[in-house]
Order: sequence, then C-alpha cells, then structure tokens
Amino acid sequence: MKDSKAFWDKTAPRYAKSKIQDEKTYQKKLAITQEYFRPDWSVLEFGCGTGSTAMIHAPHVKHIVATDISDKMLDIADRKRKAAGIENISFHQGTLDSLDLQAESFDAVLGLNVLHLLEDVDVTITRVHELLRPGGIFVSSTALIDEISVLWRWLIPVMQLVNLAPYVNRFSRQGFVSKLVDAGFNLDLEWQPRKGSIFIVARKAT
Repeated sequence: MKDSKAFWDKTAPRYAKSKIQDEKTYQKKLAITQEYFRPDWSVLEFGCGTGSTAMIHAPHVKHIVATDISDKMLDIADRKRKAAGIENISFHQGTLDSLDLQAESFDAVLGLNVLHLLEDVDVTITRVHELLRPGGIFVSSTALIDEISVLWRWLIPVMQLVNLAPYVNRFSRQGFVSKLVDAGFNLDLEWQPRKGSIFIVARKAT
C-alpha cells in the first residue's frame, strides 16, 4: 500500500487536470446511481480521488464519507468542496480497514474505478458488505484486466517498472461477479459499457 500511496500522491496534480474519457458513459453511471439514492441516506465512497463524483452526488443524499489513500488527492478534493460550498461531504485519508467505520452504518457504498487497483479485492468486498445496512447497495465500476487487449496486458508490467502505472489486479467479469455473490450480495444491475469494464449495483440481503 505504501508504494500505491506514493504513486497516487505523485500523480494527484496531473490526475486532477485530466478529463473524463467517456463522458456519456460517466453520466449514465451517475444517473443510474442517483435513481437508487434517497435524501436521508448515508453514503461511503472509497478511492474517491479528487472528490468529483462525491460532489456531484452530494445534493441527492444526507451525507457522504469519502476516503482515499492519497493525502494529495484529498487536499485537492477538500479545496474543491470548499470552493463549491458543499457541506455534507467529509474526506478521510485511509483504507476501509484502517478507518474507524462502524458496521451496518451506510445505505450505499461506492467503489468506482478502484477495485482493480487493490491487492485483496475479496477482503474489500467482504468489508463493504459488513459496512452496509441490510438492503444497502454496493455500486462499483472496474476495469477487467483479464479481458482487455493483449497489448495492454503486456504494456502494464513495463509501465509499472518505470513507475508510470500502479499495481493492478487481474480478474475477469465472471471472477468479479463470483466475488460479489460469495460475499453475500445479490446483483440488481450489471452493465458492460465496453469490453474490459463493468458497472454493477449489488444489494445486501435484508
């Protein structure tokens, strides 16, 4: 995790200036997520980066706890939050395990474009299940490294050697779905906007 934190701290300024590659897909993910939200909900987003998505969702829920391993990312996020006058987001540096988060305290957990960057996805999904209230939802989008082009699968290790890419976890669509089901989730919605990526809304049983 130490190496990952250093990578994202260094990347933060450039990341903050980067544009969304597929705006149409991003907007659809936002809309689907907000269809589930309720005004009294407490939401957790882990791997929130510079907080852009949390700030878009903030008007639709009661409160958002947004976390990231990178202090630099969160510094940028909090400046953006203050500039926008948003008061119902709190940013915290750490991981799902290191932060003092109470079981069954969230109505929704968001893990967006982050799961494939984690070393132990199973532990993370189990922790998400624990943090959700019965009937709560886990909204996730992730790259499926096992299903991207062979060229990229060869390039990633090379880029990692020169510190141009972070750690990535390799799993397929079926592998990811199995992880969710094994953790006790039921799938409400599954959408693959393109080969090599997936968006899922999974629900904890009541």
